[in-house]
Amino acid sequence: MLVDLHIDSAYDGFLFLAESVRNPPVLKPHRHAELELNLVVSGEIRYVVEDRSYHFPAGTLLWLFPGQTHQLVDRTHNAQYYVAVFSPGLLAEICREDPYRVLRSELPPSPGVPRQTLGPEIFTRLRATMADLTVDGMDPDLLNREAGYGVNPGFRFAHHDPARLNAGLRHLVLDCWWRQSQHAPTAPRQVLHPAVRKALRILNERDPPPRLEELAQQSGLSPSSLSRVFARQMGISLTRHRNSILLSRFMGLRNRDPAATLLESVYAAGFGSYAQFHRIFRDAYGDSPRNALQGIEPRL
Repeated sequence: MLVDLHIDSAYDGFLFLAESVRNPPVLKPHRHAELELNLVVSGEIRYVVEDRSYHFPAGTLLWLFPGQTHQLVDRTHNAQYYVAVFSPGLLAEICREDPYRVLRSELPPSPGVPRQTLGPEIFTRLRATMADLTVDGMDPDLLNREAGYGVNPGFRFAHHDPARLNAGLRHLVLDCWWRQSQHAPTAPRQVLHPAVRKALRILNERDPPPRLEELAQQSGLSPSSLSRVFARQMGISLTRHRNSILLSRFMGLRNRDPAATLLESVYAAGFGSYAQFHRIFRDAYGDSPRNALQGIEPRL
């Protein structure tokens, strides 16, 4: 699915710090016209990119090109990662010579996701640069709820000093890709099993997501075989991924209708009981719903 990031003409892109407890945990498979850069600050994140599964621990710098359909499928409860996107216009203007010309392409120069693990000194400096560029930005809670570009109609990214942000984005994309170009291409990960791909597609399309038995039947494997293959290739259990989708539904409901009671949102999201929701929420976020959702006061 091609997503419009709604970047105003005053901006060459945007940058924000995504945090597990503030940001909806699952995005649908999507792509966008902008080049994307992630820096994993803490915890771990997992993507599926073009039918391959990738695991990115803290200290990883990774690139997602416009032609790559990608889906965030899992994060640890302490995950924090900077998300920067760069407009095609910016890249056309500044990426005219090697090694930067490739950044104007739809796909990376080699199959897979360009990535590298940064050394402590470079990681600290790059993290400080990104943090500095977000100082004059929007409220972090709002940016996380809107995934930076606007999940809800009418949202638009803004920064108090667009000129400074744009200058920083230009330096950021050139500096990071120069470092990436010094590394040998990383071999792409193993292609996902057809049953795993089908299970992911069903989970993305069905609302609420079906349980294991139905998924297995539609994917052509027994429940135990599907669970085993999914966990081996994705690095997480199928149950954990389904729970993340339910949490994503819950967080979306809370953002759209904060006046609803907590129980109303829990059952509308597809949880069978409040006890089940509480256990899954604490496992995902490392805290109780009441403490983690203090910005949106729940009512029972």
